[in-house]
Amino acid sequence: MTYTIFITASTLHPDGVAILEAADCALIYLNEDGDEATVGSILANNAVDAVISRTVNLSGKAIASCPSLKVISKHGVGVSNIDVAAATARNIPVFVTPGANAQSVAEMALGLMLACSRKIAWMDKEIRGGNWCRAQDGLELSGRTLGLIGCGQIGQRLARACLAIGMKVTAYDPGYGNVSPLDGVKMVRSVEELLPHSDVLSLHVPLNAHTRALIDSRAFATLPKDAILINTSRGEVVDEKALVAALKGGRLFAAGLDTTVEEPISPHNELLTLANVVLTPHVGGSTPAALAGMAKGAAENVLGFLQGKHPPISACINPDAMQINMGVGQ
Repeated sequence: MTYTIFITASTLHPDGVAILEAADCALIYLNEDGDEATVGSILANNAVDAVISRTVNLSGKAIASCPSLKVISKHGVGVSNIDVAAATARNIPVFVTPGANAQSVAEMALGLMLACSRKIAWMDKEIRGGNWCRAQDGLELSGRTLGLIGCGQIGQRLARACLAIGMKVTAYDPGYGNVSPLDGVKMVRSVEELLPHSDVLSLHVPLNAHTRALIDSRAFATLPKDAILINTSRGEVVDEKALVAALKGGRLFAAGLDTTVEEPISPHNELLTLANVVLTPHVGGSTPAALAGMAKGAAENVLGFLQGKHPPISACINPDAMQINMGVGQ
């Protein structure tokens, strides 16, 4: 049987394409300038069996417009751009690819941390501008405490690297409670308990109603003086106005951000004017290795479900929809 798979991007890594083409799937891609409206139009006008969702929004209206749609997989783990409730209402399971980009994101977080602590990006810019600025007021990380909000696969990989350079690691993750998933990591029971000890605070959580603006002015006031914030999760987890105020007021030493509230970032965003901010364009999980892993995982998710091979329920965001589709509980 031939399935039609819609990829909401102009490309998919060849490793994922190979899996789909081997199953004789028909592939539809989104044009480079395609937006949410274009996604909706394609779904409304094609008998699509599955969507592999990348960064463009997949709205409830778009999902409702395609009667043939049976399964969705995120190319990654963050589903804030997918209307999961609308998919669930139609008993359409939504899968993710946990772990596929974990190492790449953890390494990006580590890179941002080092760039912030030693002012690497600022010195590079100064030297290229003809100024021999030898900043000698950087922070040595050994002996300081990394605070993790979220201690899943990304957080654990970052923790191992930071333990190796002599840092202490404390984490909050409601999924683990007080039981540490990794030797050397101390778990606490709340964000409030974590913040006062976090010389470096690194965020590894999905965006939802509980995490939106989680790090606000009160959080910045609770962090140790000269703390560093690292965000490789979602920009909306941080109150950006409060972040700017903390950076300008000296509460924070620096911030390393792979993600911002508005992407691409507005040229008028005040973060761009601050020398103690290191910015990257949401590419933490975009190395060739990570892209290959996410593409393969997403392809296997949708194809496996369509072929009745039961993908891991642990990779499903709305498992009730998956169970209903497979006849569980009927």
